Amino acid sequence: MRATSAPEPFDLLLSAGRVIDPARGLEGPGYAAMRGDRMAAAVIGKAAAAAAAPPPAQRLDVPDGVLLPGLVDLHAHPAVEDSKYGVDPDQHFLPRGVTTVLSQGDAGANNWPQYRRRVIERAATRVRLAVNLAASGESSPGPSLGDAAEADVDACVHAIRGGGDLIWGVAINTAAAVCGTCDPRAMLRRAIQAGERTGKPLLVGTRHDDDFPLDELLAMLRPGDVVTYCLHGLSDRIVRGGRVLDCVWQARERGVLFDTGHGMGSFDFQVAETAIADGFLPDTISTDQYQRHVGSTPQHDLPLTVSKLLAAGMREEDAWPRVTSRPAELLGLAGEVGTLAPGASADAVVLTRSASDHALRDVSGAVRRGPIWSAAAVVRAGALIVPARP
Repeated sequence: MRATSAPEPFDLLLSAGRVIDPARGLEGPGYAAMRGDRMAAAVIGKAAAAAAAPPPAQRLDVPDGVLLPGLVDLHAHPAVEDSKYGVDPDQHFLPRGVTTVLSQGDAGANNWPQYRRRVIERAATRVRLAVNLAASGESSPGPSLGDAAEADVDACVHAIRGGGDLIWGVAINTAAAVCGTCDPRAMLRRAIQAGERTGKPLLVGTRHDDDFPLDELLAMLRPGDVVTYCLHGLSDRIVRGGRVLDCVWQARERGVLFDTGHGMGSFDFQVAETAIADGFLPDTISTDQYQRHVGSTPQHDLPLTVSKLLAAGMREEDAWPRVTSRPAELLGLAGEVGTLAPGASADAVVLTRSASDHALRDVSGAVRRGPIWSAAAVVRAGALIVPARP
């Protein structure tokens, strides 16, 4: 009788009180295991971790934690140079559980090659770019689209075609702080031209002014385009009179998507509570994390943004897909990212919840109380980032 060979040990095993893989509907106590830079197993059951054999090379048990696929932030500012908003992704995203992040326009056609070399190719964090319609990206101190010549559709299309899968789509913000004296409709039309010529979606910031009302802007967008900053409390907010506006529902029915984009000015508890109570949840939860957030207390990051959505009434089972499987799908990375499935990239995070409630503030200072979630363990491509290896 031929002897069977012993199973190959895992390189790393994480166990937690709850293992959740929204992409596969997996939830329960158990473990996720990695070999090299790939997921090898995600097993549910009270005795699952104890039964893992042979012993892994490295093991971490967090019995009070929630183990999820590595978090995906659909709108932030990972950059190290040439962006007035950028922060180093390996310092400010990866240690806080974000293993994949989309840049909202930190680079445009002119500085895309440098961004690729200096950020995407050097970072341990997986970075993708929504290329700025402005050819100079966010490298200038003033409005990035203050000069209409910056909105160079041909240059944008050329960058996208050369960027392959590293460029997700086109970033366009129609606010006066970005467009300056340029017509926001014209700028949006140019972004749409670039998207149509390349088959790419847009990441869109709304006007915040009555000269380009929300219903008109939404009517211009196409299925697959993403409206960010969707829970702000400014003049073109998505709720009025205690309900979500009809134009917003109609846009969603047409396939337009909505992203949180918290930032420094785009999260209002009353708007979030009204939208959630009306059954309108953002498609994705994102931070719009950038330089002004460095050193904030509590630290602004994706787990904290989730904490605020939960305090506003969102259920955990609705929140976790919006920071894992759903943004991964929108980025075209489903199956590779946002899941613990065997064969996927070995990206994972274990989140723990504070024992007591804290004051959670929106951008205007309004307070709701609730626990704060934070990253207790982070794995990227099979490497344990937090806690650091001894």
